[in-house]
Amino acid sequence: MEKPDAKKVKKVIMEAPIGSYLGEDGAQIFAERACAELHFKDSEFLYKKGDLENSFYIVTKGRFGIINEIEKDKKPRIMHVLEKGDLVGELSFIDDTPHTASIMALGDASVLCFKAEDIKPLVTEEPEVMFDFMRAIIKRVHHTLADIGKQQMALSTYISTGSYGHR
Repeated sequence: MEKPDAKKVKKVIMEAPIGSYLGEDGAQIFAERACAELHFKDSEFLYKKGDLENSFYIVTKGRFGIINEIEKDKKPRIMHVLEKGDLVGELSFIDDTPHTASIMALGDASVLCFKAEDIKPLVTEEPEVMFDFMRAIIKRVHHTLADIGKQQMALSTYISTGSYGHR
């Protein structure tokens, strides 16, 4: 596996939402720690539900679908689509738990891979950068929870009134 060019990786990080949290210096530090750029064909999996990995990823090209369950002989159900700049697998990376969903390429797609052995030393070497990284992840979780809350309210309204508006 060839290590990606740090200058290109830094550009990807700075253009991604996480770049606004890491800043130029933090993006440079993470860019130097990128392990590889991985390429996928349509319907190939980055990982599957239940896998335990020691990496997180940033989408660099194409799109990936978050797939909840894959039933035999049925088309996978896409819960959410990840695009360029999106983080993937960061929660399992942080808490060392198996992935709760599968990630599948939707057409040709690529990700940057960041391995634990390259990133975890930053906790003591660059604690401020790691704090910014964790803050970015927590912000994203808060945003996701707020979106889920709005969807649940809309569904509840629909169920109770028979429409998305009030009667």
